[in-house]
Amino acid sequence: MIDRATARGPARVNLIGEHTDYNGGLALPFPIDAGVTVRAEAISGDEVVAVAADLGEEDRFPLRDVRGAPGWRAFVRGTVAELGAAGFAVRPARLEIAGDAPRGGGLSSSAALEVALALALLALSGEAAGVDRVALAKLCSRVENAWVGAQTGLLDQLAALVGEPGSALRIDFATLDLRPIPLDLRGHRLVVLDSGATHDLSAGEGYNERRAECDRAAAELGVRFLAEGDPAAAERLPDPLDRRAEHVLTEDGRVDEAIAALEHGDLAAVGALLDASHVSLRDLYDASVPEVEATRERLLEAGALGARMMGGGFGGGVLALFPPEAEPPAEAVPVEPGLPARLLA
Repeated sequence: MIDRATARGPARVNLIGEHTDYNGGLALPFPIDAGVTVRAEAISGDEVVAVAADLGEEDRFPLRDVRGAPGWRAFVRGTVAELGAAGFAVRPARLEIAGDAPRGGGLSSSAALEVALALALLALSGEAAGVDRVALAKLCSRVENAWVGAQTGLLDQLAALVGEPGSALRIDFATLDLRPIPLDLRGHRLVVLDSGATHDLSAGEGYNERRAECDRAAAELGVRFLAEGDPAAAERLPDPLDRRAEHVLTEDGRVDEAIAALEHGDLAAVGALLDASHVSLRDLYDASVPEVEATRERLLEAGALGARMMGGGFGGGVLALFPPEAEPPAEAVPVEPGLPARLLA
């Protein structure tokens, strides 16, 4: 057992496979270098004290009676409570939180925070080594669902905890089969450009509404997950359930098409799939906003082979694939697979 620990949780980029995770489909995310760092120090007493350095704010709550709170505090309190409920020995601690991933930008700074908090607290109790990372991803997802109020799936947490440098992670959310896919871009570059429109997945409108619609569509089709639905039957669903189902079913196919294109070095095909994903998210899933559309057009005009909205939609960043001869806008941030969540020396 140690008295100090520092953990780093990475943000993530999802190459393709959006809104498929909670529908039992496929996705292809990877962790990136940006993320959240949590420094934990054991203290006496029975409290957890959390400091959000970026915001200049503090939260203090009893370890044995954790109750909900708004904003970033919900992530801290939820992580502490869920670790305790899972049987881990959470110690009284002071937590200092700092991040360099933009909030509301579609890079999942929220999952980065959850996994960094969990690993730092587990390190203080001597339980971080050998922890089951898939089980830990599920625990962090419960924080997001039950404490924060965002009905997300497991994509962000698995990408942050199980991703590998140099590869994207093919996730089958029906079976939780995980397979690294080498991301050889052959001189091409992936970049993210912020649209300037932030999104809040816990706000209810948009993301949570789409998930409820997908649940209704799956129930009407008589399947466990919408990704298992029959396309012909999905066409007979009432609007907008038919369009939500069409997006999920076609997006699922685009994931394996993108993997095949990467394996054959066909980056033009990858770009076309990014475009198709965006059109589906915009027209079938109704997940776009004018700022996102303007940002995408700017990337395409600069020479991108393809571009799409990223993350939960309704704002955030746009992901684009650029060939070697084209220059992205100056504000665009290059992204590539980085290290998964980890303890720092």
